[in-house]
Amino acid sequence: MSALLEVNSVSVSFDGFKAINDLSFAISEPEMRAVIGPNGAGKTTFMDIVTGKTRPDAGTVRWGELSRSLLTMSEAKIAQAGVGRKFQRPTVFEDQTVRDNLTVALKKPRGPLRVLLHRAAPGDDARLLELASEIGLESHLETQAGILSHGQKQWLEIGMLLAQEPRLLLVDEPAAGMTSAERDHTTEILRRAAKTCAVVVVEHDMDFVRKLGCKVTVLHEGSVLAEGSLDHVMANQQVIDVYLGR
Repeated sequence: MSALLEVNSVSVSFDGFKAINDLSFAISEPEMRAVIGPNGAGKTTFMDIVTGKTRPDAGTVRWGELSRSLLTMSEAKIAQAGVGRKFQRPTVFEDQTVRDNLTVALKKPRGPLRVLLHRAAPGDDARLLELASEIGLESHLETQAGILSHGQKQWLEIGMLLAQEPRLLLVDEPAAGMTSAERDHTTEILRRAAKTCAVVVVEHDMDFVRKLGCKVTVLHEGSVLAEGSLDHVMANQQVIDVYLGR
């Protein structure tokens, strides 16, 4: 299976500090991957590079069947190419309903005039119901997003990203602040998404990572320290020394 995303020998420094150091990483489509590591390991910078927020000093980032360079593309173009990112804090339109939030996010031609003159297209309602069902909010379509629980807001934002039909979904610490039941449902949402696209989950919660049941990449000092199943990386002495033993 060829890789959807290939990061090769990427390095980036900030004021002399090497945040990413000769990092190589690849993920296929569909696939779920968890990325773990101590604070300062380079997890956020890695996502910043993939989404175009940060430009590396060296290395390549290749995307898709045509092996296009993401480093030549703007953040907007990268998003349009199919890279979606969810930050730790949910960002939804709190004064709008769940239905409105999902409607705004549906994959359509963009532009100020098109947004202004938006009309529902055939199939939009069916797609909205499908998305709402996927994220467990089908009974909350007319609920204002601002009164949803923290977990429900996280699910809504994931739904808004899925509405864009991404090929790669980058998710930052989705389990943070959730109840046990909410975390279980989040696991289901992400595992379902990973059947059709690539999903990279950055997470500190090892119980949550175990429930994802996927390959794990451990970052340390900006490069890959270990890779494999969670049990495999947890048995690695270097991983124990720099991360799990803390």
